[in-house]
Amino acid sequence: MSAYILSGAMIPMGKHTNASYAGLAVPPVRRAIRESGLSRADIGAVYCGHAFGGMLTGQRIVKDLGIGGVPVVNIDNACSGGASAVQAACQAVEAGIVDVALVIGVDKLTQFGGGTLPLVTEDWEVRQGMVMPALYAMRARRYLHERDATPADLAAVAVKARRHGMTNPFAQIRKAATVEEVLASRVICDPLTLFQCCPTGDGAAALVVVSEGRFRRLGKSGLRVRASVLHSGTATTGFRDMLRPEITYHSAAEAYEVAEVDPKDLDLVELHDAFTIAELVYYEALGLCKPGHSAALLRSGATSQGGRTVVNPSGGLLAKGHPVGCSGVAQVVEAFWHLTDQAGARQIPNARLALTHVTGGGISGLDHGACTVHIFERAS
Repeated sequence: MSAYILSGAMIPMGKHTNASYAGLAVPPVRRAIRESGLSRADIGAVYCGHAFGGMLTGQRIVKDLGIGGVPVVNIDNACSGGASAVQAACQAVEAGIVDVALVIGVDKLTQFGGGTLPLVTEDWEVRQGMVMPALYAMRARRYLHERDATPADLAAVAVKARRHGMTNPFAQIRKAATVEEVLASRVICDPLTLFQCCPTGDGAAALVVVSEGRFRRLGKSGLRVRASVLHSGTATTGFRDMLRPEITYHSAAEAYEVAEVDPKDLDLVELHDAFTIAELVYYEALGLCKPGHSAALLRSGATSQGGRTVVNPSGGLLAKGHPVGCSGVAQVVEAFWHLTDQAGARQIPNARLALTHVTGGGISGLDHGACTVHIFERAS
């Protein structure tokens, strides 16, 4: 039995300093339910992804909507929390456990007042200063050493992200930048500059996932879930290849096998570009190009609007923002809008297949702690 995405909604990402978690999430949840054509009484379970919302985040949100009595599952998987909530909902629907599931992704990073995200200090790498900008700067240094690439190629990822973000009313950054401006912005962790790091902020997104029977009875357009894959990391000691994120390689390979599609079939990809180097590394891990060819793929324009496979038409995390637990759900909402011709000025013509990818890191000895890959197909 297949699961289907019936509707999706999000709020503009940004600094909503006076909003609570429920205040952030209730508006997109209401809109997603309304646009699904269903009622709150139809919802059989709720899956809420977040990282910093505290206990019972999902329950605090849905009580304001009058939803009660059904299972509410809160999922913390770092940056992959929202996507893991999507995966859990799809599994429940595919197994026939529920007919209709509500998915929420939400986080409020302005509560920390800026700086890098707090990680667990019992982790020995974290105690040595291995915050996320440091990790990705190490990846960038290795990339520049091993690949036929320059700092300008890293900067070009941010230029593309901001160009795409300019047409997205939900993006936190909607201002263009040149390669020179990106490279001239404040150094965060060499060689990564400020414009090469995703902005912190707040956000929320919601989806309604339904069974095939319910989808067919409603007669609406939506997405068929072709693959929904979640992997955890494998602990290793000693050398780790910074340019071969095994968890993404394995998750993507499984997703393509389950969906019975090839990377070249994809019309759009929303991937985890928390830093510019991440997009280049994930081009290779997701099979969009051969290892070593990611900079050339970017330069060719194949991943820009109008290209063969548009990567991060939303502007990605670099422009849309990265409210951690929200991001994986927001990626699916973006895919939903494109595959149902609701993406407005950034619409990819005749989009049929989309992939979303998000990872959650921050544990010593692991490439990442979690990785979620979804493949969706236009359905009606």
